[in-house]
Amino acid sequence: MVLQKAPERAVLWGYGPDDAEVTVFLSGGPVTNKTPAVSVAAAGGPYNVTAVLQNNHSITLTDVLFGDVRIFMAALEQSYTELTDLAGVEVPWSVPTAELLGGGDFKHYSAVCWMFGRHLYKTLKYPIGLVTSCWGGTPVEAWSSPRALQHCDLDRIKGFPMPHTPPMYLSKRTNSVLWNAMIHPLLNMTIKGAIWYQGEANAEYNQKKYSCSFPSMIDDWRMAFHQSSAGQTAPDFPFGFVQLSTYRKASLSEGFPNIRWHQTGDYGFAPNLRMRNTFMAVAMDLGDTMSPYGSIHPRDKQDVAYRLSLGARAVAYGEEGVSFQGPFPNRILVSDQYLNIIYAQRISVTQSKDIFQICCSGVRAPCNALSLWIPAPILQWSVSAVQVSTANCFMNDVAGLRYAWRDWPCDFKACPINKRPEGKGGREAAESELEKID
Repeated sequence: MVLQKAPERAVLWGYGPDDAEVTVFLSGGPVTNKTPAVSVAAAGGPYNVTAVLQNNHSITLTDVLFGDVRIFMAALEQSYTELTDLAGVEVPWSVPTAELLGGGDFKHYSAVCWMFGRHLYKTLKYPIGLVTSCWGGTPVEAWSSPRALQHCDLDRIKGFPMPHTPPMYLSKRTNSVLWNAMIHPLLNMTIKGAIWYQGEANAEYNQKKYSCSFPSMIDDWRMAFHQSSAGQTAPDFPFGFVQLSTYRKASLSEGFPNIRWHQTGDYGFAPNLRMRNTFMAVAMDLGDTMSPYGSIHPRDKQDVAYRLSLGARAVAYGEEGVSFQGPFPNRILVSDQYLNIIYAQRISVTQSKDIFQICCSGVRAPCNALSLWIPAPILQWSVSAVQVSTANCFMNDVAGLRYAWRDWPCDFKACPINKRPEGKGGREAAESELEKID
């Protein structure tokens, strides 16, 4: 197993008689007494960790490595109350061989998690510990504590507290059910960070609340892991997430693009002022119509994992010169017949008649329910700007501009705006929505 390396202390915990004295030895020497934290250990190993209970009983962990530990979100059980440990779950220890992981199709483990760890290991050259706690088709509310839900008024229905759900009627979509069963038992661990790969279930469920519920869940996880690990997990640990990919190619529903926007706290990029120390892997350009698991489960996990690793290197490890974000507009110049969209980065562009949309409003006001979004064809471009037509607005004002605002905005790795590659590959532009300010 991998435990968190220095400068943090790994936390070990267990159960025994009240007031019993436990001594923990790391490869032969006593390192702590009556404390949950193992002494600081540098990256590497293997070590043996032995816990002795008043000289008459001991448990030894062998082949222990120290490195960085990250949590992904394996389905075990659901619960109405917070579980303090997975005491009822017994799984024999096994080395993570290719066969146990499910072979080439990764049937028994998260391919993104494994490949993300592999990319980090190749860069950092020390052990990477990966803990998965996943259940597909679940909303953010199931992974959130009652505290986080209360912050976004998701503990109430039309102003009234939600009724109690008897245990026999719990489902994977019940509020806090997966927080109780699959996150809370892990809180004592010292971790370096977390990765989140969810969102589809909220495209049609509490969609408008996602810009509150997702950042609030992140804040709450950070607080809970920090407090439960005796302060060893950083209170602002790095949190990475995967942008919602695609589902239906011809869909006109705005559920998926809305969730993509809300995933960033309505900023369009990460990190930002609301979601500090976060990073996002763009995935809207990885649509897979031929996926045997359905188009909502694209098979290209390699690019997702690689993009996540770039974000981790830049945000979690402060590595300079790592390009992990796509181009984002920072200024718009307005003319009668077009908009000039200025980017801070050098860009590469391909022609598109509908990747940009403008909001036509009959009054000089922000875009609203009475406004109309229409395509804004790309007219021309340079290495730092794109010009789009506003002629189709006729006599109306242009009140807003948005990019890639569709369930399936582009073919595989073919979105029109990319960061001009300086080394290996470019970065896709994230989905964006800006209001015009005169």
